[in-house]
Amino acid sequence: MLAIAGGKGGCGKTTTALGLARALGRAGRTALAVDADREMPNLHALAGVPDEPSVTDVSATADPAAIAHQDPATAGVRILPAAGRDDPDAAQSLRHLSRCERRVLLDCPAGAGPDAADPLRVADRAIVVSLPTEESLRDAAKTAAMARALDTAVVAGAVVRTDEIPESVNRLLGTDAVVAVPDGGDDPLRSSATARAYRQLNVKAGLAGD
Repeated sequence: MLAIAGGKGGCGKTTTALGLARALGRAGRTALAVDADREMPNLHALAGVPDEPSVTDVSATADPAAIAHQDPATAGVRILPAAGRDDPDAAQSLRHLSRCERRVLLDCPAGAGPDAADPLRVADRAIVVSLPTEESLRDAAKTAAMARALDTAVVAGAVVRTDEIPESVNRLLGTDAVVAVPDGGDDPLRSSATARAYRQLNVKAGLAGD
């Protein structure tokens, strides 16, 4: 499982998670994109699928992908909406995702609280996402440090809405595998430039191999 994490809301985590999943699907692989953000769940809306069934229902099935929605845009990709805000078993449900045979991408909550820690704790690896601003990069560095404190390796970074990687970002995130994701306009998931960046990010994060 790969956590797509970042310091604050609006830094591009959800778009990156779905973009990576669709890049895998277009390459003939399978992926399950999961919304782990119960406070601001928007992966289902971005993908254009209903908000139920959700992570809450994972424990009732042997294969989490079986209850997830087929992504309307890409074969091989399934979407699992977030658990309800009051679901007491949401953290445990995330652990059940390890049963999935697909590549699982977790769209993480922002911040450094328990809700943000839960998906990082169950993930095997993490990609840290940031805007190219000083404030966002500082927050991303804190997220990278939190991931490592939870024994989740940061394998790549994504700096979104830019054509260039800012100076010192490799040091801030603790990884040399950083990709600049250009601004795709009003619909970045339909941009060929961002699609190329997501493919590159999959390779750097080790998701593109068999």
